[in-house]
Amino acid sequence: MRIGTVIIVIWLVIGLLAAAQRGYFKSGGANCAKTGTVAVTVVAGPLNYVGANPKVHCKVPQPSK
Repeated sequence: MRIGTVIIVIWLVIGLLAAAQRGYFKSGGANCAKTGTVAVTVVAGPLNYVGANPKVHCKVPQPSK
């Protein structure tokens, strides 16, 4: 395994731990904002522990009547 791959995997695992500590995986309704917030938290990895707190806000268009 290459060192770059190992670093990326460790980075993402740290992001998963941060998301779990924030309670993002608890049961509840999944929506655009929650899914996006979990994704950017995982991608931010160790940055979560130095003050990053990424949030995603999105609106889904409503169907026309």
